[in-house]
Amino acid sequence: MNAYVPILVLGALAAGFAVFSVVAAALIGPRRYNRAKLAAYECGIEPTPQPADGGRFPVKYYLTAMLFIIFDIEIVFLYPWAVQFDALGMFGLVQMLVFVGLIGVAYAYDWRRGGLEWD
Repeated sequence: MNAYVPILVLGALAAGFAVFSVVAAALIGPRRYNRAKLAAYECGIEPTPQPADGGRFPVKYYLTAMLFIIFDIEIVFLYPWAVQFDALGMFGLVQMLVFVGLIGVAYAYDWRRGGLEWD
């Protein structure tokens, strides 16, 4: 149980800081509201109305999302592997080469489908 005390203390400090920040902002922050401040913030081009059926997203959106997820998962697996590289030996190296090769296949697929081209 003593090993978890620092983690619990850190969690309590983080929660206390979050609560303190919200309460302090509500008490100390300015209260000058006007129509412009209360309006929803929009930037960029004017939004176009969506069709009643919800419309369809372009396929490139999904390809870009797939690419992001693939590389995000790759990084999640590469960090622990890099930390334990010496202990894993040749078996760990071969397994990571296979994994990175599969990621490379997904990257090549996305590249060929035009996921990296912005029109």
